[in-house]
Amino acid sequence: MPYYSAIFRGHIRPNSVVGAASMFIQHNSLQLYRSPILRPSSLVRSLHYCRRSRVLSVRAGRGDGSSTLGLEWRTSSLPYFQKQSSGYGRIAYNDYESSDESDHDIGSSSSSQSQQMAGSTLDNIDQWRFKLTMLLRNKEDQEVVSRERKDRRDFDHISAMATRMGLHSRQYSKIIVISKDPLPNYRPDLDDKRPQREVVLPFGLQSEVDAHLHAFLDQKKTTIPEMPNQNSNESFAADYGNYEKPETVMQNSLARERILRPRSLQLRSKQLQWVESLEGQKMVEFRKTLPAYKEKDALLKAISANQVIVVSGETGCGKTTQLPQYILESEIEAGRGAACSIICTQPRRISAISVSERVASERGEQIGESVGYKVRLEGMRGRDTRLLFCTTGVLLRRLLVDRSLKGVTHVVVDEIHERGMNEDFLLIVLKDLLPRRPDLKLILMSATLNADLFSSYFGGAPAMHIPGFTYPVRAHFLEDFLETTGYRLTAYNQIDDYGEEKTWKMQKQAQFKKRKSQISSAVEDSLEAADFKGYNYRTRDSLACWSPDSIGFNLIENVLSHIVKGERPGAVLVFMTGWDDINSLKNQLEAHHLLGDPNKVLLLACHGSMASSEQRLIFDRPPEGIRKIVLATNMAETSITINDVVFVLDCGKAKETSYDALNNTPCLLPSWISKAAARQRRGRAGRVMPGECYHLYPRCVYDAFADYQQPELLRTPLQSLCLQIKSLRLGSISEFLSRALQPPEALSVQNAVEYLKTIGALDDNENLTALGRKLSVLPVEPKLGKMLILGAIFNCLDPIMTVVSGLSVRDPFLMPFDKKDLAESAKSKFSGHDFSDHLTLVRAYSGWKEAERRHAGNEYCWKNFLSAQTLKAMDSMRKQFFCLLKEASLIDNIEGCSNLSHDEHLVRAIICAGLFPGISSVVNKEKSITLKTMEDGQVLLYSSSVNGNVPRIPFPWLVFNEKIKVNSVFLRDSTAVSDSVLLLFGDKISSGGFDGHLKMLEGYLEFFMKPTLAYTYISLKRELDELIQNKLVNPKLDIQLYDKLMTAIRLLVSEDRCEGRFVFGRKAPIPTPAKKLKVVGTQLQNSGGENNKNQLQTLLARAGHGTPVYKIRELKNNQFRALVTFNGLDFMGKPCSSKKNAEKDAAHEALLWLQGESKSSLNDLNHMSTLLKKNKSKKTARAPAKWG
Repeated sequence: MPYYSAIFRGHIRPNSVVGAASMFIQHNSLQLYRSPILRPSSLVRSLHYCRRSRVLSVRAGRGDGSSTLGLEWRTSSLPYFQKQSSGYGRIAYNDYESSDESDHDIGSSSSSQSQQMAGSTLDNIDQWRFKLTMLLRNKEDQEVVSRERKDRRDFDHISAMATRMGLHSRQYSKIIVISKDPLPNYRPDLDDKRPQREVVLPFGLQSEVDAHLHAFLDQKKTTIPEMPNQNSNESFAADYGNYEKPETVMQNSLARERILRPRSLQLRSKQLQWVESLEGQKMVEFRKTLPAYKEKDALLKAISANQVIVVSGETGCGKTTQLPQYILESEIEAGRGAACSIICTQPRRISAISVSERVASERGEQIGESVGYKVRLEGMRGRDTRLLFCTTGVLLRRLLVDRSLKGVTHVVVDEIHERGMNEDFLLIVLKDLLPRRPDLKLILMSATLNADLFSSYFGGAPAMHIPGFTYPVRAHFLEDFLETTGYRLTAYNQIDDYGEEKTWKMQKQAQFKKRKSQISSAVEDSLEAADFKGYNYRTRDSLACWSPDSIGFNLIENVLSHIVKGERPGAVLVFMTGWDDINSLKNQLEAHHLLGDPNKVLLLACHGSMASSEQRLIFDRPPEGIRKIVLATNMAETSITINDVVFVLDCGKAKETSYDALNNTPCLLPSWISKAAARQRRGRAGRVMPGECYHLYPRCVYDAFADYQQPELLRTPLQSLCLQIKSLRLGSISEFLSRALQPPEALSVQNAVEYLKTIGALDDNENLTALGRKLSVLPVEPKLGKMLILGAIFNCLDPIMTVVSGLSVRDPFLMPFDKKDLAESAKSKFSGHDFSDHLTLVRAYSGWKEAERRHAGNEYCWKNFLSAQTLKAMDSMRKQFFCLLKEASLIDNIEGCSNLSHDEHLVRAIICAGLFPGISSVVNKEKSITLKTMEDGQVLLYSSSVNGNVPRIPFPWLVFNEKIKVNSVFLRDSTAVSDSVLLLFGDKISSGGFDGHLKMLEGYLEFFMKPTLAYTYISLKRELDELIQNKLVNPKLDIQLYDKLMTAIRLLVSEDRCEGRFVFGRKAPIPTPAKKLKVVGTQLQNSGGENNKNQLQTLLARAGHGTPVYKIRELKNNQFRALVTFNGLDFMGKPCSSKKNAEKDAAHEALLWLQGESKSSLNDLNHMSTLLKKNKSKKTARAPAKWG
């Protein structure tokens, strides 16, 4: 860089004291990173070593008392994090060289440093104004990074100035960053404490593993057949069949007509007989009372004249049950009944089942005749079924094998106003299909009046509206109920009792919390501006202490008591946020003297995870004199209709997934509903008579609600959706999703694609791998599907199905508040000190199954504080998983795939393979445990986790399924794993900058070990991946052929004692010029023997360090191994026959490393430079690493 260019860029400026001829450097080192400009992705923050970059290195030296300045270009390997395709962007100013020298200039004295730190804040702000101005001017520059202490001191001023200039700022520990793009909460590239692990195995284990590995490699060529190289199209067709199958029957239209006409006449005759019957006439008269009947002719005419129409209808208009019937009846009357095929999608299982049963009864038929349903692993349909109700996912799975929907004449997509991810995805697919199928009719149905959005998406399709028919519903907001009943809210009666100690839920309800939750912040302004002057003082006092974060269990109990005691007959529908709320409130109400009396009240729950038979109970009318109370989620807004509901209680919240793409963090937390949803809930009370709706929040809060709900596509992770897109062969994922009704953020799409690449579902070209094709047919999350597949491959499927079912349903462990100690004690019996929530779950379920065989299941659950209902739901889910795996040809029978279920080390490894990259490092400190993930930095453990209350976790890593973000990030469930498990069953591993250096997650995780051990891991990983690939391509492959390989892997994962340690700040070595390094004018002699300890001590004394510390451990077979520690460095010797020889060998290893002759590094490395700087730690010697 020319001298004047450096001045213009702001790196150097004239020193007014010395004069224009002399220059000074503002910071000790200035590094210019040049990389393409791309928005940062929080998912992929990869550490790449050995990337060659041009660096402007500024050095200041002092010789005869005068300062000299040297400028030179040098090529250096710079460690930094970047996305797989590019970096965070070009860093314009990176004002540091190392963390040890971040707060002072090279060559400056302590007094000059103090003078610099005492510099004027105004001067520093002026310098930053210039830097930020240059950052904005230069389009190639992306961000400014500084480690200067004075910049941290002035961060508030700098941040405010950056905000005014349209830039983003954030402080990461001792580093501040100003960027053109938004910054994540955590940057691993700026973390000096990112996970770096030294891996050590017990003595003799490596040689034993190598022996098994070599034996396997010797027999591999003769015993294991080579798998054919299938291209993606061939293998895809093998899995799913060809999409465009040629028609093999009814090619001739005349022949087709001759076959279908008798069936059509038969359907018409049957329909006519029903209409003319007495019961049929009564049903026709009833159907005529529905508002949809008045629009019947207009609807059928619009469907006939247009390929797409949008129908909106208010609650109770009959659009869901009547419109599909009108189409079917008109086709049958026209003699086209046999050729007609109508598919009506519903967002939920219970909706598809209940609506189909209702329609079948209105047609005087049994379910499975002309009307049927199909949900996951359950269905009722026959040869003559012409109207099929199904979930959206079922139709998407049909599109896998039939992209043109051959034979289907009408597709009805119901409840599109909910904007579910599958519904939005289906609309894109159908929009692309319609030009290829001009005879296909598409009817979109919405319960709200936002039909214009969907109409414009389909090129101005006509929209029709059906007015609803509901009785008037009187709305009572919170202030109205408090005024009428005199009920008083306090800070104490609003804390919801969940029956278990949930820290994050208690924090949300606490009045003394430091930060407001998202729920409270959303309505804060509305509450402050609200005017309650028309209400008495008692009501205003209650509203002043109302807590938006609480669901209000006690308030709901009071409202229900009010209804049961003094209101007219009728069922009550209570809208809750999720299963925890429903179950906890149900338990509280059952303990109430009135609401818990089964002779007066029938309490029922309705949740999507419940069995279909249990969900159907909510539709039955209770006996005379008993009031039905249904606790349900938002699925009861539109998807189902309970005809006898007269009273509705609306908590105003729904549990929704929100997704922070920048930090790659999903959150499943309650949030406020929309105005449209509130109207839907209110309308449920007016189906049979005038109703009452109690909104358990003030009217001003309702006024602050959004008009409509945000689409799920914009607020959830997209991994499963991206997998579906590739399985349907719809081209580029990002390009396809850009055609959505409301496209998701590009960063969300990129995060999902990178995740699928990480778990091996997609290759580098975004094509489905063999694993990806199997995952696409399993209707579970990709990571859980991968766990199931690997469990089947490695013959430990039974416990893995238990783990996956538990993660898919909910935690079965109960923790009553008044019996917390007993509950924790019961749970600890299942944990077995294995430091795994998932293995604890397996033991609890196995014990319950055994008790069920003895007909003692309820007693077992009561004794061990377990939820019998949850365990039954898990048992049902396991059966579904077995059927799914069998359909995918992955298994034949459960027994043959569970031969190794007793090997808990192998089960732990499969759990790691499934949950990866949900990985956290574990650093045990004296009084605490530090956990750190790649996306969030430091995290905490959930209080109910078996790992949440232990003083020490003797494993270096935790894998987790779910994390919850409240004020901090909590890991809900976790399993501890060893280095060997992570290296073999985690991500791809690659070689680092020198022998014995391995990297994972593109460099975020680093491992240091002996070069021979690194070779062993790489070889095992390669053979293990090949085994999985071969088994996926050929499920019939006998895994016994890999017996010796499995023996080596099982031995390694079971015998790894986690004897290594975490190191921090270790960087790839930089080769020195081709000559031996001399220290203090003396070349060390690697003579070994008696001189090793003396040479090491002499060398340290000359460098100004203290005496090295030796620690000896006795091994098996009367051998000893020593560890020597100095200047924060630890070196371990080889096993020796005596303690004295062990110390000598450890000193010898240290000398070899200092001379650059260690086998674990390149030759001629400048390791002696570590002795020129003393360790800045307050302790004189770093404590030796613990011996496991």
